Amino acid sequence: MSNAIAVFPGTFDPITIGHVSIVRRALPLFSRLVVGMGVNTTKKTMFTEAQRIAWIKAAFANEPKVEVVAFEGLTVDLCKRVGARFILRGLRNGTDHDYERSIALMNRHLADVETVFLPAEPGHAHISSTIVRELIANKADVSALIPMDLRTALP
Repeated sequence: MSNAIAVFPGTFDPITIGHVSIVRRALPLFSRLVVGMGVNTTKKTMFTEAQRIAWIKAAFANEPKVEVVAFEGLTVDLCKRVGARFILRGLRNGTDHDYERSIALMNRHLADVETVFLPAEPGHAHISSTIVRELIANKADVSALIPMDLRTALP
């Protein structure tokens, strides 16, 4: 896949060490990996778009093959815009697989874009942005769950 471009979409509210692991492990597969931070104006996020973009960029500052963009709408439209033929998704468990598989089939139907699944590292399978947000809201220590350079940026 020497000239292959992939999109790794998500809300990243906030980005976690699980997200970072998936991207780093996928880098050898692609010439470029676009981390697409989805912006949904109807969805309430804990962190602003600017914060999330800055944190994603900081997490991959030393990865020249990683590009970070904000986008609205369908992931396949972002794929078309950046020339990606692949979508990258991480899977934590069977529930993720069932959900993501349906979306992958629809993306292939809509835009002939293939989805590449990477399983979460065993030590990351319990981490989700939803859980991290709940922990942050309850003043718990999330330092082991988010990238090191983001810890000081949390409220």
